Amino acid sequence: MQTWINFKKELLKNPAVKKAYDELGPEFNLIKLMIQKRLEKGLTQKQLAKKMGIKQPMISRFEQGMSNPTLKFLGRIAKGLDAKIKITIS
Repeated sequence: MQTWINFKKELLKNPAVKKAYDELGPEFNLIKLMIQKRLEKGLTQKQLAKKMGIKQPMISRFEQGMSNPTLKFLGRIAKGLDAKIKITIS
């Protein structure tokens, strides 16, 4: 049986797949950090959404990578998590 790790390694041998994957890296890292922070705070998506004054499906879409969040939206999430956003360009 093939594991996800082996399957991923095989897929990433394709230069086009590798390029697309690398381009999404920063987006997925941001989502991962936000989810980790939400879980550290012990919040459900619904609880975070309530703190932000939005509906839970918006949080779900963001966490699934199915939205294109604005900086304003990311700031609202950070505020709901009692966190700050720091953007670095290098």
